[in-house]
Amino acid sequence: MKKYLIPAISAAGILALSGVQADAREYKIGFIGPMSGGAAQLGQQMERGAKLYMKLHKGELGSHTVKMIVRDSKRPGGPIAKAAAQELITRENVELITGLIFSPNAMSVAPLINKSKTPVVIMNAGTAFIPNMSPHMVRVSFTMWQAGYIMGQHAANKMGCKTAVSGYSNYPPGKDSIAAFRKGFVASGGKVIDEIPMGGPAKVPDMTPFFQRAKSKNADCMYVFVPAGNHAAAVAKTYQALAMRKAGTKLVGPGDITQDTQLQGMGSAADGVVTAHHYNMFLKSAENQAFVKAWQAEYGANSVPDFVGVGGYDGMAAVYAAIKGANGGKLTAAGAMKVLRGWKYNSPRGPISIDAETGDIVQNVYISVVRQKGGKLVQEIQQKFEAVKDKCKELKLGKCGKKLY
Repeated sequence: MKKYLIPAISAAGILALSGVQADAREYKIGFIGPMSGGAAQLGQQMERGAKLYMKLHKGELGSHTVKMIVRDSKRPGGPIAKAAAQELITRENVELITGLIFSPNAMSVAPLINKSKTPVVIMNAGTAFIPNMSPHMVRVSFTMWQAGYIMGQHAANKMGCKTAVSGYSNYPPGKDSIAAFRKGFVASGGKVIDEIPMGGPAKVPDMTPFFQRAKSKNADCMYVFVPAGNHAAAVAKTYQALAMRKAGTKLVGPGDITQDTQLQGMGSAADGVVTAHHYNMFLKSAENQAFVKAWQAEYGANSVPDFVGVGGYDGMAAVYAAIKGANGGKLTAAGAMKVLRGWKYNSPRGPISIDAETGDIVQNVYISVVRQKGGKLVQEIQQKFEAVKDKCKELKLGKCGKKLY
């Protein structure tokens, strides 16, 4: 009788033969954003961007997987976001936190992640000094100073504006934005003759009295920052209702006021508005055209990505880069920062990188003008500024010039 010897194969060998890595791991990522209330459209944009990246790159991590645990920050104030971060860290044991639409939300999370040493990738919140609040934090979105400073220069140098008024939502990003515009505008020979607080970010105020005050100044330009979303539509419509263009005042601002998801609803009110921003869906790069095509294939032909969606998409690209750097091990703050500080990526918005020293985004900024074409509003690129860093940190102004932890 013949005996057949079957060689012993270890469990690891069986897994190897089956094509499955023995060290397959699930990485739990916490995502904090406004998923209900007036800002829910922003949270949805950011989540859609993140999930689209995950779908298009699902094989990128080999056998490892990512579980994104979503928590609702509801509104701009910090306490709910802080509680969500605490729960994600202590109960869900997430290894990284991302999302964070509003600056107060990101600020509230910083002390927690400093204590827990949890890495954070900011997908949106734009107040300039935020990355200075933690060595475990990087930002892939923008800073208010990138667009604001360049818009100030452009208004003075290219648009013939000698005088300007500014209107802003009265919270940290708004104060940052008008300070950036003022710095760029004055440095280019302009004079800001009034700065008008226009309520808070939580609820859209009646813009009429603020714009009436601005109109009474007879300035050449009005620079406006409000949060993206419902505020943006109110800006263009109030500007038109008060016939400010006819009176000789040009409307300028960051791209928040011409957000792609809001643009068509603004109608003729937005025609001619000039903005500085890091993204709009009309960019003609191959990366952006592929991104918009993939977005509409996933979310519908009438669905529109905007800069918040791109922040979610690029933010998840950064998360995946950090996970790759962990090589199947635990995702630590030290390991994530080693990968992400200095990280480079070809984004739909153009080439981006994270400054190794500051942890902040470096990217192109585009001057765009809104035009009506073929029955629709489009944003035409007029000028591109490449590899723009945060001017506030370059100048070391206030909190931008020091560590805050």
